Amino acid sequence: MMTVPYADVPIEEKTRLFEEVKADARYDSYLYGCYECGICVAACPSARFYDFSPRKIAQALAREDVELVYEQMNDDVWNCSQCFSCLRCPRGNSPGGLITIMREVAVKNGLRTTREALAGYTRIIYKIMTTGTQVSPDMLQEDAFPDWGPGVKTVSDNLALWRRALPPETMHTTAQSWQVEERTIRELYAIWKWTGTLDMIAQVDEGLHDIMEEVMDDALEESGIDLGP
Repeated sequence: MMTVPYADVPIEEKTRLFEEVKADARYDSYLYGCYECGICVAACPSARFYDFSPRKIAQALAREDVELVYEQMNDDVWNCSQCFSCLRCPRGNSPGGLITIMREVAVKNGLRTTREALAGYTRIIYKIMTTGTQVSPDMLQEDAFPDWGPGVKTVSDNLALWRRALPPETMHTTAQSWQVEERTIRELYAIWKWTGTLDMIAQVDEGLHDIMEEVMDDALEESGIDLGP
């Protein structure tokens, strides 16, 4: 007898999350139907490393298989590298775009597996949202980013070499890479507050949310930007 994954979750809850995905304004332009040609899978770098198929994502949504969609939201969507190689779909589907929506719904609803999947990204989120840049070499550790493929292990195993080759400042700052203007950072803060992006972070890491909210509020107040009530 086949065991249904997440059988303890009521079908009503799975249906609610599926309807939330479908209600996204981008949904209809990302899903047109599937020819089952497999081009998206052949082009997908994540499919080379994991039991992952962008085609199955599109098919499950097209069939409105709420059980499978819920399973994918928990177990599959975080394997996507969001490179959008799947956009070469001859039908015009965007599995990567659909996964973006599914991820957002998973984050907004604080799914347990989502918190676990994003646990290693706390420092990256903080770094992006405070400096505008991405990651520094010392942040790439194999145990924190197992979904990034074998390249992370190569970097991690050769950190001593990276530290000799790069100026020390790049380990923790953007001084040797690029600088983001203060005005741009403040505008991004306002956008993240207005659009609810900051609230989404609270569902994943409440401590990070509290830190970011304080940083953003102080910066916006200094800039004289009033977001209203």
